[in-house]
Amino acid sequence: MLDEVREITARVRVLREIEEISAEALAKELGFEPAEYNEWESGKKDFPIGVLVEIAARFKIDLSELVTGKNSNLKTFCLTRAGEAPEVSRRPMYAYWNLGYTFHRKKAEPFLVEAKPETGTKPLSLNTHPGQEFNYVLEGRLLVSVGGHEMELGPGDSIYYDSNEPHGMKALGGSRARFLAMVL
Repeated sequence: MLDEVREITARVRVLREIEEISAEALAKELGFEPAEYNEWESGKKDFPIGVLVEIAARFKIDLSELVTGKNSNLKTFCLTRAGEAPEVSRRPMYAYWNLGYTFHRKKAEPFLVEAKPETGTKPLSLNTHPGQEFNYVLEGRLLVSVGGHEMELGPGDSIYYDSNEPHGMKALGGSRARFLAMVL
């Protein structure tokens, strides 16, 4: 297990234990299957970013604190200069940069996301998590699947959706695709 994943799972476990809630009870409260949740907390599978957003909200901490172990403390604004957003490695097919990582008690999590170029014809990797999501394509072509509907998006296109629905995306045309993602 990677050190970063191990640290995140340890922080989640500690938060849960502080509130004296079992893994099964937390999974049910958040609407996840206990077996799937146990795979995440044990480190067998990475926590999807949307699930981490839900866990952070449940325990009333900022996502950046859950992921990095460091407090966010800015309450008026958070300025993130080009190239200075911390990368949040969650899934191998995507790179995420947290654009509001130092703002305290965010109501949404803003990310710059890069979908890496796909090789071959692998099926889309889908996930679900409570909440909603907004994606705005900056560059490249992106295949987006939400609730069984597949759409091709290009620069300037956007989509807002219920992230409880199975969803996923991948870059098309052998090139990366970059988009802004807002997880609510």
